[in-house]
Amino acid sequence: MGSWSERQEEKREGKEKDKTRREKLAGYFFNLSQLTYTALVLGGMVLFFQGSVINLKLLIMLLVGCILAYSWAKIGNNLLK
Repeated sequence: MGSWSERQEEKREGKEKDKTRREKLAGYFFNLSQLTYTALVLGGMVLFFQGSVINLKLLIMLLVGCILAYSWAKIGNNLLK
């Protein structure tokens, strides 16, 4: 009976490690999402308000920043499910 208890304990520890690993990886993707949003979108908005001309590269940077930030957040959210 002792080996059964040991196997159950190992299984429980494995599940806890997997849960912790998933949570940390999801947190990594959420942080990556925040960093992407800050760098591309907010940085692009500063350039937008400093210049008087709307540049195509600026609009592409804003669009790509929004899409990437959403994608990283979605990946992090899916890892938590």
